Parts: sequence; structure tokens; C-alpha cells
Amino acid sequence: MQTQGACLSNNHRMDGSVWSMDDEHYNENKYHELVIDGTLDLHIFHPREVKELVPDYLLACREKGILTVRIVHGKGSGTLRRIVHSILDKHPDVVSYRLAGGTEGGWGATMVELKPLEGNNRNGTPH
Repeated sequence: MQTQGACLSNNHRMDGSVWSMDDEHYNENKYHELVIDGTLDLHIFHPREVKELVPDYLLACREKGILTVRIVHGKGSGTLRRIVHSILDKHPDVVSYRLAGGTEGGWGATMVELKPLEGNNRNGTPH
């Protein structure tokens, strides 16, 4: 489903639609719904999309005043978790991150604390 909206990056749109390509089922018009609600589930994305998707999603959360984000990367071999943690290590707006607790998804998810955007309060509206 393709909808109108501002782009997060090449494939990510602020209205929640995200184009995602997988190697087996290429379709250049394939979109996934991406709700900016503080939880990013990476299972529906190709690993090569993660390096752009995670920073874009974190910015969109900050713009909405969402400063605690859960990134679901799955347990698996740990490759995707390491990619996510590498991105978070370098991201200037990340205050801290940790593996999620048992009720938050366990070690299949990472909890991220973000800096607020300057001029925005906790709910994303200007001061």
C-alpha cells in the first residue's frame, strides 16, 4: 500500500509507509506500515535496510516526543542485534540503550533512551 507523506529517507516515509525489498519477492511498490509509536520491529525488513531505518525511526520518534524506543531485532544468531547496537553506539541522540527485560521482549529487543529535540517537550509539542 503506497500513501503520500514526507520521506524519512530513500525508502521510509513519515506517514508510516515503508518500502521494503527482500531478495525472494522483489516488488518495487511493496510497502509495510510503520507506525511511529516507539516500537520498531525489524523482522519485516531486509538487514541492509536497518542502517538507514533505525536512525530515521529514532528521529521520527524524537519529533513526536517519544524518547523511549523498543527495537525488536529478534534473538537468532545476534547479527542484527550487533548491527543495531553498532548504530546506537554512534548515534549522537542516544542517551543509553540496553537489552530489553523479560516483559519488554528479553534479549530479542533493545530499549533505547533518546535525547529530546531542542524546543520540544516530552509529548513532542514546542515549549
